[in-house]
Amino acid sequence: MSEAATVRAVIGDSEFDRDTAVTLREPGVYDIDLSAGWTIISAVNGGYLLAVLGRALAHALPHADPFTISAHYLTASQPGPAVVRTDVVRTGRTLSTGQASLFQYDDRGREVERIRVLASYGDLDALPDDVRTAAEPPAIPPVEQCFGPDDSPAPVPGSSAITDRLMLKLDPSTLGWALGAPSGKGEMRAWFGLADGRDPDPFALLLAVDALPPTAFEIGLSGWVPTVELTVHVRCRPAPGPLRVAITTRNLAGGFLEEDAEVWDSADRLVAQSRQLARVRLG
Repeated sequence: MSEAATVRAVIGDSEFDRDTAVTLREPGVYDIDLSAGWTIISAVNGGYLLAVLGRALAHALPHADPFTISAHYLTASQPGPAVVRTDVVRTGRTLSTGQASLFQYDDRGREVERIRVLASYGDLDALPDDVRTAAEPPAIPPVEQCFGPDDSPAPVPGSSAITDRLMLKLDPSTLGWALGAPSGKGEMRAWFGLADGRDPDPFALLLAVDALPPTAFEIGLSGWVPTVELTVHVRCRPAPGPLRVAITTRNLAGGFLEEDAEVWDSADRLVAQSRQLARVRLG
């Protein structure tokens, strides 16, 4: 293997950092060119969008780390120019709260809001070490026993450009859908990382909770599963190394399902949790 092939990207200097970086135009207003590299089918991935707005709020607020961020996805985002507008709601000693919206222009030049978030930020490094939990890391086989998009003999539903930017290895027990035999269980588990080797940080966690194939596939449904609302809680700064992501759905009703995600780091810590409401196409 060549020396160039073994070089790992670092936090602050990777494709993910470049593609989520926003440029300050004026106070509270940021420009970005949404990359086509983070698309699913033709729409920009919701976790990538959350990271973009998360970075804008980190610049606008006096605290740098997202603790909780809730997003409502209003219209599908497309690759290309976008504007993020932020508003500081409240600042305090340990937490600050802000809101942000991402806008693009339609074919008639009218501004269209794509996503709106409300978030609270703080300092993850200042949190106490006391942990009292009943949660346990997901039981996922070793990464070499799991399978990614490159292992599929044919394109899988929902595969797209984003898979080239991820190290995604799925638990074989949640891969029945890819073989035409979904289990009927709303479960998806995988090892997760960025393809260039960049270690995870809080903004990568915002991507991780929305990067796996939809649990709807393992329930027996196919096609696009657009996010309506997504709330992420970042619990601590992740340790270097791959993440483990486990997502479950317990209830599909009225054409909507929830996805509850847990993200665990290489030190066996629960570093992020999320709940998402998504729409499914029935019939």
